[in-house]
Amino acid sequence: MSYLVGIDIGGTFTDCAIVDRAGKLLTTKVPSTPPDFSRGMLDALGAGAQALGVSLDRFCRDIAFLSHGTTVGTNTIIQKRGAKVGLITTKGHEDAIHIMRGSRGYGGRDIRKVVHFPETSKPAPIVPKRLIRGVSERVDCFGEIVVSLNETEAEAAIRSLLAEGVQAIAICFLWSFRNPAHEQRVRSLVENISKDVFVTCSVDIAPKWGEYERVTATALNAYLGPVMSGYLQKLDFSLKDLGYRHGLQITQCGGGTVPVGRAGEAPLLTLDSGPVSGVTASMFLGAAMGEKNVITTDMGGTSFDVSIIHDGKPAYSFVSNTDQYEYFLPKVDLQAIGAGGGSLVRVKPETRTMTVGPDSAGAFPGPVCYGRGGSVPTVTDAELVLGYLDPDNFAGGKMKLDFSSAAKAIQDLGKKINMDAMECAAGICRIVELQMADVIRKVTVEKGFDPRDFVLFAFGGAGPAHAGVFARELGVRKVVIPQRKAASTWCAFGAAAADVLHIFEHTEIMPTPVGADRINKVLDALQDQARKRMADEGIAAGRQRFEFSLDVRHKGQINEVEVLLPWSRLPADFELKLRKMFVERYEQLYGRGSALAGAQLEFVVSRLRARALTPRPKLVFSKRSSKTMAKSAIRKRRDIYWPDLRKHRATPVFDGEKLISGNQVTGPAIVETADTTVVVHPGTTLRLDALGNFEIGFR
Repeated sequence: MSYLVGIDIGGTFTDCAIVDRAGKLLTTKVPSTPPDFSRGMLDALGAGAQALGVSLDRFCRDIAFLSHGTTVGTNTIIQKRGAKVGLITTKGHEDAIHIMRGSRGYGGRDIRKVVHFPETSKPAPIVPKRLIRGVSERVDCFGEIVVSLNETEAEAAIRSLLAEGVQAIAICFLWSFRNPAHEQRVRSLVENISKDVFVTCSVDIAPKWGEYERVTATALNAYLGPVMSGYLQKLDFSLKDLGYRHGLQITQCGGGTVPVGRAGEAPLLTLDSGPVSGVTASMFLGAAMGEKNVITTDMGGTSFDVSIIHDGKPAYSFVSNTDQYEYFLPKVDLQAIGAGGGSLVRVKPETRTMTVGPDSAGAFPGPVCYGRGGSVPTVTDAELVLGYLDPDNFAGGKMKLDFSSAAKAIQDLGKKINMDAMECAAGICRIVELQMADVIRKVTVEKGFDPRDFVLFAFGGAGPAHAGVFARELGVRKVVIPQRKAASTWCAFGAAAADVLHIFEHTEIMPTPVGADRINKVLDALQDQARKRMADEGIAAGRQRFEFSLDVRHKGQINEVEVLLPWSRLPADFELKLRKMFVERYEQLYGRGSALAGAQLEFVVSRLRARALTPRPKLVFSKRSSKTMAKSAIRKRRDIYWPDLRKHRATPVFDGEKLISGNQVTGPAIVETADTTVVVHPGTTLRLDALGNFEIGFR
């Protein structure tokens, strides 16, 4: 047998998706194992082998492609457990990382935080000032060396940082992306002096202009380097010992995977890679369904992550934010809010208001109904009190929920604002659903897209319980809960379905008019880099695919718009068509008439997304369809309070894993699988399509 395997490690659970040659999908879920997350991954593989009825080493020998998404990098930053980092930069510019930008990472978010900035609002420094060294060197904006590198100063800086006990050194010089010679020379000096220290250059992680964002990306990469490289090396060795022979792939935030070696060099690429895998899976399934416009929503225990796929391609962003630090990194655009099953609920009696999130109960102590000591009600407690969840059959019967404790906690909360338990629980769910609708508007309406042109994919353990409400609020065409039981492990499936992806960028400001030959030379150089890297990774030319884009702006502005090129190389008369594409995208983002159609433009960044096609899961269409439902799919009715009806109703409950293609359920109803609960709200219907997805439509 030959398997495609994707594994996604979260803070609470590690998910495994296994697809065999016939297209059959098997999923497993085991507890994560901090601080040694590699043990949890091997546990997930072991659970998969057990489900297949084979030994772990036999299973590993039969895996054709193994991809792994991890939150180790994200957790390292959140918990402030990264390496001790030293920074070497151009003399006179040592304080750029501490000065930051004026908005200090809050730009476009909360105007109160943007306007009022006490000094204490700065985050803890990635690199303290005592570990920053300035070195004499200078490259100008054309890439010409104005001041040669002072190697004596550079060597002294390296030795003094090593004497301070740094575990990683970040190197970031002014304009190095126009000429990397000085950064590369200092890297060589570091490697000659010490083989043990992790070293990273800005030209290898963020070759773009913007001194602050570039130095931040470099420092963060160094901060993560020793932790991630050690973790990945240990995991790679363990898999090789078990007989896996094809090279471990690590999911990355750009929407694909990179080999384990590249992930060790550039661990910054792994931040947010888990949620991005859900977008990758949705893009794959959307193509099979003929749906090119998809809103992806992932609701877990802590957060709610949203992205969009338009015309078959995900939306991208190029400036990221972590702990108030902004840095350059091309990635799939994700918006996240603290709205999950574990989001905590609080009230203000003096104003009779209730808030949900953004803080979470996490896995421990968790919601009140988990019985682990939690005392503050959560969204999960509200779902239980309303009757959406079965206290005796939660997580496929693996866990019993404490209904009475949840009901008392919510009743006590409601009393403070003159609500009974049901009104309070209904209010909690409605608040979180409207918060979700609001963040979806930010990635659609505020980016020039109409939600009515999209279908909405709802996955994660908690998403299918609320999707019917926030999807109707937005007016989307329908809701898809992908692959039934796999919805709660959808990001792991996305890891198994991802292509290898490398992103290369070249920054050079080229004002129009500019000849096609000048840009094509840049594209040639980017493609040569991609081919060399893929050849080093053993990727045959026949598997390679190249997609080029340009970041374009009006001359005099600072913000660019990415334009995907319809050509592999620019024709001589490219400018008119490219200008038209730029104006269309610009006005989609900023409003009709906002572009100056005849204005001079500037091409700022040339970009190549180089993909290597990998084996893909095979989605199997059902050969039979029937409206007749098997009796074994019908479970005992449950008394549920429906906020829209403002009353309790004995509600039909169905076993989602025993429904067949063509079966239809009219709301109000509940459809349960081992890992998630689908709430079919009044005024909606649910059917199982030929690919095994639940589809919710609106009446």
